Amino acid sequence: MPSPETASINLTKWTREELIQRVRELDAQKVELESQLRETQEKLAEAQAFIAELQRQLFGPKAEKLSSEQEKQLQQLASDLREEAQKPSPLIQQVLVEEHRRRRPRPQRHPLPPLLETVTVTLEPESQTCPHCGVEGQRIGEEVSEEFDLIPAKLIRRRTVRPKYAFPCGEGGVAIAPLPPRLIPQSKLGLGLAVHIVLARYDDHLSFYALERIFQERHAVEISRQQMVQWVEHIAGWLRPIYQAMWAEMKAVGYLQIDETPVKVLDPEVRGKAAQGYLWFFAVPGGDVILEFSRSRGQQVPRQRLVGFHGTMQTDAYQVYHAVEKKEATIERIGCLAHSRRIFYQALKESVSEAVWFIAQIRQLYRLEDQIRPLPPAERFRIRHEQAPPIWEATKKHAEELQPKLLPKSTLGKAVNYFLHEYDALRGYLKDGRFEIDNNLIENDIRPTAVGRKRWLFIGHPDAGWRSAVIYSVLISCRRRGLNPQEYLTDVLARLPSTKITQIHDLLPAHWKPPSADTS
Repeated sequence: MPSPETASINLTKWTREELIQRVRELDAQKVELESQLRETQEKLAEAQAFIAELQRQLFGPKAEKLSSEQEKQLQQLASDLREEAQKPSPLIQQVLVEEHRRRRPRPQRHPLPPLLETVTVTLEPESQTCPHCGVEGQRIGEEVSEEFDLIPAKLIRRRTVRPKYAFPCGEGGVAIAPLPPRLIPQSKLGLGLAVHIVLARYDDHLSFYALERIFQERHAVEISRQQMVQWVEHIAGWLRPIYQAMWAEMKAVGYLQIDETPVKVLDPEVRGKAAQGYLWFFAVPGGDVILEFSRSRGQQVPRQRLVGFHGTMQTDAYQVYHAVEKKEATIERIGCLAHSRRIFYQALKESVSEAVWFIAQIRQLYRLEDQIRPLPPAERFRIRHEQAPPIWEATKKHAEELQPKLLPKSTLGKAVNYFLHEYDALRGYLKDGRFEIDNNLIENDIRPTAVGRKRWLFIGHPDAGWRSAVIYSVLISCRRRGLNPQEYLTDVLARLPSTKITQIHDLLPAHWKPPSADTS
């Protein structure tokens, strides 16, 4: 660590602008650290509440008698929860390291985009002449302050004028420029408005009713809900070839995670209440996601979707997936350990002494996964087979010994039965280093649609389900790949009307390049 004298010497080498920039960086860093601190405090409070519940069950008047080994496991579980809640975030760890080393000023964490429009306002003093001698002053420098501001979005009317030219000879006909391709011919829907409506509905989760009100109140323009629904149907139609091409590439990978979530549907055949529908999710870990809407939760959707698929699907224990595996010889199913772990956590409320042992075993498996996650698949496969099998075998042996002593309908009985019934599927991830230990990645993708259900409540008609599936698929796949959805949709929807079907491959989120990258 440099001495105070050295630090002072370094400071004297900085220019005024560098010092100002450093102060700004520290202010931004302070705000982010405060946000990280609040998040850590929330995790700590949640962990402490859980620990308190464990301690109540352990030491309360109706607590079960635990052996010394079980008490140690419970204390270890509580200690792990505390460590996870108090563990500094990556940002805090990075700041601590940098402050310790006292290196050169830290670069700005979130630099301003180079294309961000800058508006400069210069404020001159009321008088530039000296009040004592009357001589005009000389400029010796300036002080600069910056702030973010927002110019509210506005609707414009874009008029495209195409002059016509006739030729005196009468033989040349009339010359007029061709009309550029449009998303919807003879429509008033412009590209920017189309992207805004799609993102507001499916990314910001606003209802069409709310959008209609916003256009009327803030822009004094009447755009009916029915009109927006028709526009979205056309936009989804343009995106459908991308959706289909994404699925073709996903099937070729040979490994899919699958899940489903309910959604309400307004069906004219069901009077007085919303009917039940489902969004089915098919995903490649770290890759694209495909959604499919169906009124049914039966095996028809996965069976039809998986026609021609050869490989492994990862699912929970829903019986439909078992049926698909039995009927499709080219498909093998592996399970999701997160589902099993949740049931054991529920069993803590009834039987701390046994449930905590299983949770401790599962935590060992997850710790191993955390350690090897950055490694290539071949290395993950090797380490898993060195360390994981003994944990699995010990857990299975204890579950088999305990099962006859449990009531099948008790929470712990259900947890143990689920674990043993799914045992081979749960440890199926050991067969390939590409496989994940659970389905949490796809469950994270379900959350945006869950937020949407709370905002817009239902899909307006069964026929509208495919539109939601197509658009959600594109948006979620963009997010997974770190693409800006607005930038992606603006470019892709501008190109689709003149794109041949053989060129769709270049527009997939996995292959798309921003326009600036294409010209560089």
